[in-house]
Amino acid sequence: MKLYTVAVLGATGAVGQEMIKILQERNFPVGKLVPLASARSAGKTLKFKGEDVEIKLACEDAFEGVDIVLGATENDIAEKLAPAIVKAGAVFVDNSSAFRLREDVPLVVPEVNPEDVKWHKGIISNPNCSTIITATAVNALNSIAPIKTMTASTYQAVSGAGAAGPVELMGQVEALSKGEPIETKTFPYQIAFNLIPQIGGEQVDGYTSEEMKLQNEGRKIMHLPELKVTCTCVRVPVIRSHSISVSCHFDQKVTVEQAREVIAKAPGCKLVDDLQNKQYPMPLDTTDQDIVFVGRIRPDLTDENAVTLWCCGDQVRKGAATNAIQIAELLVKE
Repeated sequence: MKLYTVAVLGATGAVGQEMIKILQERNFPVGKLVPLASARSAGKTLKFKGEDVEIKLACEDAFEGVDIVLGATENDIAEKLAPAIVKAGAVFVDNSSAFRLREDVPLVVPEVNPEDVKWHKGIISNPNCSTIITATAVNALNSIAPIKTMTASTYQAVSGAGAAGPVELMGQVEALSKGEPIETKTFPYQIAFNLIPQIGGEQVDGYTSEEMKLQNEGRKIMHLPELKVTCTCVRVPVIRSHSISVSCHFDQKVTVEQAREVIAKAPGCKLVDDLQNKQYPMPLDTTDQDIVFVGRIRPDLTDENAVTLWCCGDQVRKGAATNAIQIAELLVKE
């Protein structure tokens, strides 16, 4: 078996750490791991397959001899280092939003559009976490009839804001239980026992950047250029796993039975849909694994050509790290 030199850009962050964990779990053929991070972490070590591996400085000279770079950094770093990665002959699987909507960059969910990996030019983008979870859940419905529009609301866990999110939530819960003042740094308002109906800045017509991703990225991933999505993104006091309520509208009737049948067989999905016995997807059940749970499938009472469903998935794993490594697996297979 051929072994690959794999760099993880942003190796000390939450997603970077998860990438390294999943590389081991999935037995990815890593011959050499190159963890890359800022000067603050360079020179330290981390464990990979029981051995200490030195963290290197993330810079333009760090990619010589690397085959695949898994990116887990912000846009500015991805944009700065991408030319050097491509010049070195590596393939950059990037988790930032920097390249997602570029026409020459594939945007891939392996269960949905694996074939798009083939036309990369050195960069492949990992979609937004909520987009990955939603697309995995609903894509099979396109085999019945193409989805024309979607109405969605996301319920996004605090860990989606990074490692500081859960720390802030738990700190606020503890402070409130003691009657002490709370600290608000990561989120604009108290998140404990609260909901915050804004993720991202305003982008267009009162919709935030996070809300527009489901439409713009969904079109590209599912090859539905006319898809329209109205979305509301909400931060909720849950540690991990995003949940999405979505109604899919078609130009013909799609029955609940048809929807259940195709979703039950869809790659990356698990049908959990028995309301009478209180069986439905929940964040706690989907945490720390890679399957998107789908349930509460029912008719949309406002449109006879629509069905409504509820899905949950771990946004750190399937919504970020695992999806990137699945893309890398497609590259190795190719």
